[in-house]
Amino acid sequence: MRLTVEHRTHYRFSPSARYVVQSLKLTPSLFDGQKIIRWSIKAEGCVINSEFVDGNGDTISTLTATGPVDSVDVVVSGEVETTDTTGMLRGHKERAFPTVFLRSTPVTKSSAAIRKLAAKVEKKTSPDNLLERAHALSAAVSDAVAYVPGSTHVHTTAADALADGQGVCQDHAHVMISAARHLGIPARYVSGYLFADQDGKSHEASHAWAELHLPELGWVGFDPANRCCPTDYYIRLGSGLDAQGATPIRGVHTGGANEDLDVTVIVAQSQQ
Repeated sequence: MRLTVEHRTHYRFSPSARYVVQSLKLTPSLFDGQKIIRWSIKAEGCVINSEFVDGNGDTISTLTATGPVDSVDVVVSGEVETTDTTGMLRGHKERAFPTVFLRSTPVTKSSAAIRKLAAKVEKKTSPDNLLERAHALSAAVSDAVAYVPGSTHVHTTAADALADGQGVCQDHAHVMISAARHLGIPARYVSGYLFADQDGKSHEASHAWAELHLPELGWVGFDPANRCCPTDYYIRLGSGLDAQGATPIRGVHTGGANEDLDVTVIVAQSQQ
């Protein structure tokens, strides 16, 4: 499938910022399930350079702007050809060992409820079939956390989301990652885009899911929010220990104490 993306992130600073620097993880991953047809990242009045590939295999660029800066408008546009690999991340070059992703973070720290959920899945699945266990874990998270837009915020922890029984894709991913790590399965957070309208109409959809590292298969994606593995409807951008580590844009600025943010993402099927 060919998918087009229009992703605009607009920052406003009041008073004006003196200096802005951002790390951009906005380039689609290179692996067997994705091929970039065209892609651009622009921000008028800013400098974008220093592109490199990190240990996770993600492409990162650096944006800088010298003030006074009233606003920064990061505009991403492009087209990607995707293939359904049943969730498997084949042909993705990275240097980090999978065991790095056994490390917990403040938002993925397990709770008694998360450990109980993981134990139930562990009890009813075979240790010789971790793929089955991973699918069962994804289903358990889907059942335990209802998808309710706007019910959580960027700092909501996995423990809080499970306790509340509701959340969004970020929370589903964090709960699954926390439970998987408790079971000794390396797990990481993935950011990207989702073409969610099967009628072929454009749809606003930045998205997130989890990847678990399984013996003989490598990294496999699971999306508890949609009860599936990533398909050709998904575009993968990058990964991290949690949402903060995988966020498409992160940065700092001096001056401009107040910051307002607007984000628009439109994913559509290419007409070519």
